[in-house]
Amino acid sequence: MNRDDTPAIRAHKASIANAQARNKQAWLDLFDDDATVHDPVGASPHDPNGEGFTGKARLEEFWDTMIATGDLIIVSHRRIASGERHCACAVTATNKMGELKTHIEMIVTYEVNAAGKLTRLSAYWDMEALAAQL
Repeated sequence: MNRDDTPAIRAHKASIANAQARNKQAWLDLFDDDATVHDPVGASPHDPNGEGFTGKARLEEFWDTMIATGDLIIVSHRRIASGERHCACAVTATNKMGELKTHIEMIVTYEVNAAGKLTRLSAYWDMEALAAQL
């Protein structure tokens, strides 16, 4: 198998494609029912306790708060598979919200189950670097 075509990397690519296409339902369908998204990992204004967003209702809330608010361009610079079900990816995300444009660098990890559904997505990025752009 091509190491750039594991189930986890396919989930990564589909997540980016659906976020950029603003296809909320297709993005939600990538996730297992009890999946968790940490974006960013740790406490943030939209996740003050740093617990992440777990379950479909909370993932929909995450979409509405973080993805649907702007026009995203996400570029994946490097993907590293760790077996079939895990990967880490170096990405940059540019988000345009009206006249405001932000740019952040991230390391994002993806975990999928045997069915290829995402069970965990964890994005590591600097909240202070983003705040400086606002």
